Amino acid sequence: MTDNSGKIIRSIRPVRIFLPIAIGLSVTAYLLYREFDPNSFNLISFSGWSFFWLLFSFALMAVRDFGYMLRLRILTNKKLTWRKAFNIIMLWEFTSAITPSAIGGTSVAIFFVNKEGISVGRSTAVVMVTSFLDELYFIFTFPILLFFLGRSDIFVLDPSAPAIPWFQNKFFLLALGGYFIKLIYTLILSYGLFINPRGLKWLLLMIFKLPIIRKWRPQANESGTDLIQASREFKGWPLHQWMKAFWATFFSWTARYWVVNTLIITFFGIRWLGWEDHLHVFGKQLVMWIMMLISPTPGGSGFAEYVFKEFLAAFIPAGTGIAIAFLWRIISYYPYLFIGTFLVPRWIKKHFISHKHKIESSKNGSF
Repeated sequence: MTDNSGKIIRSIRPVRIFLPIAIGLSVTAYLLYREFDPNSFNLISFSGWSFFWLLFSFALMAVRDFGYMLRLRILTNKKLTWRKAFNIIMLWEFTSAITPSAIGGTSVAIFFVNKEGISVGRSTAVVMVTSFLDELYFIFTFPILLFFLGRSDIFVLDPSAPAIPWFQNKFFLLALGGYFIKLIYTLILSYGLFINPRGLKWLLLMIFKLPIIRKWRPQANESGTDLIQASREFKGWPLHQWMKAFWATFFSWTARYWVVNTLIITFFGIRWLGWEDHLHVFGKQLVMWIMMLISPTPGGSGFAEYVFKEFLAAFIPAGTGIAIAFLWRIISYYPYLFIGTFLVPRWIKKHFISHKHKIESSKNGSF
């Protein structure tokens, strides 16, 4: 962990916010230019209730962050204070916002948790379990939502277009592929966490002997060791603690997805969509999330706005989609960039510069 400190600190430099902001604003400006129609904004109404729903959108993001903080405190047996949990979540989100989604930030998250006073082993276990709970949310929520909707048009851009077979629907195939990847990953992780972590590590090392992936064998060995540590920490955890952690996860992710629904209510009124439509929007966001995971841009900048505009076009009046998408990103993405910009330097100063100064002072005082 110590050896990687310099590399991790360089990866979270606040100056890195400029790239995702530039990409996001450029794509937004281009799409606005293409679809701009002054008449379409006549459909937008703003009243006292609109202001309430807009504030509620921000409140949902606060609920999301609170749920993540609560989960960290549960998983660390309250060894993290609320302030430390807040720092970790904001730094974690900042890192996710300035790096491509496909890269992930597990090692960085472990680093943040460890620097807030949790041992490396426990930090590793906590981050692995958060990943497990996040995947579990998607695995349970997606099929339940499909069952209640009883329809498959969450996988199409235009519901009025002629129906096509499922095997020709690229969005359905992408969602199905993503779902099974998450399911397989969760099953393997469950086996390692709760049944046989050493056996899974041995299997990983055997697989990574293959010539084509041999160069990643050290990382596989490290992941296997992390899994053993996580199993040791959480295998005997009581059921009620697992339920607390899962419900914190459930409310966090659900609050995040419902931001879009509240934004639609904000500008088009509560009667614009029925409850089934709201579930439909929620389901489309689950599909969008899979698509955003493969985005090559930092935090999905540009890509997220485009996908939002195209995928939710059936629920937002033509000509207003990109404007609503931009507001969605202002609420759910850009705050983490700006909070991180102020928090990172103070956090580095506290944990590295001040710490180094204290060590040097203690050494000088000993002579």
